[in-house]
Amino acid sequence: MSHMARTSDDELLLGEWACLGILAVAPAHGFAVAKRLAPEGDVGRVWSLSRALTYRAIDQLVTRGYLAAVGEEPGTAGGNRTLLAPTRSGRAQLRRWLTTPTQHLRDVRSELLLKLVLAELNSVDTHELLVRQREQISVIAASRSGADPADVVALWRRESANAALRFLDALLSRPTGDR
Repeated sequence: MSHMARTSDDELLLGEWACLGILAVAPAHGFAVAKRLAPEGDVGRVWSLSRALTYRAIDQLVTRGYLAAVGEEPGTAGGNRTLLAPTRSGRAQLRRWLTTPTQHLRDVRSELLLKLVLAELNSVDTHELLVRQREQISVIAASRSGADPADVVALWRRESANAALRFLDALLSRPTGDR
């Protein structure tokens, strides 16, 4: 995935949310976060970042006061690695973000899936998020139901909305312990 443009000063980029969510599970150093955000990493399979962008995202989070150094551990090649963890403000921002539905249908694949993976890692219940996200997409799907079949963009949006609804229904029908 690519680094997206920031739309407002207080908004974090998805890579920054990914770093914050990983570090909320347990303090770690940047190299360990970057490993989890590699394309084959547990979070990177949803949203991947290069090591350079991971360090940039971490620096942004520290600058904003969402992450702070909590200790050091020896590095493998000498020198110490700084262990980072979310501040109280960082944890509050993460919890708010994890429980807020995505605004746009196009963000379901990236943003919603990232929220679900990070929520699972952080033991955050997603039921309310899924219900609210389903309501939001239902409105979009209803507005697209009469789309002109000759309009490929309208058809794509309708089918995407229906696929997202099926995905959310599948998640909502799982036993409670699986959410």
